[in-house]
Amino acid sequence: MHAARDRAGVRQTRVGTVTSALIHPTAIVDPGAEIDRSVTVGPYAVIGAEVSIGARTQVGAHCVIDGRTTIGVENVFHPFSRIGGAPQDKKYAGEATSLRIGDRNMFREYVTLNRGTVQDRSETTIGSDNWIMAYVHVAHDCVLGDGIIVANNTSLAGHVHLGDFVVLGGFTGIHQFCKVGPHAMTGVGSVVLHDVPPFVMVSGNTASAHGINAEGLRRRGFSRDRVNEIRRAYRLLYKSGLTLEQARVQLRERVSATQASDSEADLRELADFLDQVTRGIVR
Repeated sequence: MHAARDRAGVRQTRVGTVTSALIHPTAIVDPGAEIDRSVTVGPYAVIGAEVSIGARTQVGAHCVIDGRTTIGVENVFHPFSRIGGAPQDKKYAGEATSLRIGDRNMFREYVTLNRGTVQDRSETTIGSDNWIMAYVHVAHDCVLGDGIIVANNTSLAGHVHLGDFVVLGGFTGIHQFCKVGPHAMTGVGSVVLHDVPPFVMVSGNTASAHGINAEGLRRRGFSRDRVNEIRRAYRLLYKSGLTLEQARVQLRERVSATQASDSEADLRELADFLDQVTRGIVR
């Protein structure tokens, strides 16, 4: 790695075939890393050999990014983030696993994102346009969609899946292998031990369902008719006294009755999620 200083005292660092004047002189960047010339790297950051970082990404002071980690464009990592660390799994034996991050994500202070394990997908995957607040932990083999908000001190155990536009309140804890469907929401301090269907709002220890995330849906442009149809589906699932299997059957019938509409897509998303439930749904 060749280094020189310009007149402003900023180190000009050659990383692979890319020369960047945006890397702080105290940062340690392995020459094997692939970093776009527009990436900013702050003081005392450490970037490993197998890391790839896309354009206009900002790496804050004291961040550590290593392992087989691929990062898209315009991401922001605030100071002391720990990205691409080995999974906290006793079965992990040094296998070559990875972390993949999309575009335009915000990671606040002390966020930790672990790589995957060979027992699952060998990859932890973060989508795009997510807002991950301070002290959030995302464990091995998690899959996060797009447009998600995760508030401070939330922890996702291994193999957790979050759908698009999920909102997790602060101090939420999600058990391993749980799935949280698109547009669902948890209240502060929720302990989630079962799958959370799309559109549903849950809270408590342990978490239970408390209606649908109506306000969130309206903010994302859902019409009143769509919200009302989702509310009816919620009542079928939680208020009708039907078993989960019986509710699935009736929900599929409603999907057929609302063909070629936005509501059909919403109900189909809910029905498809219920077909993939592995831990039961929140009560």
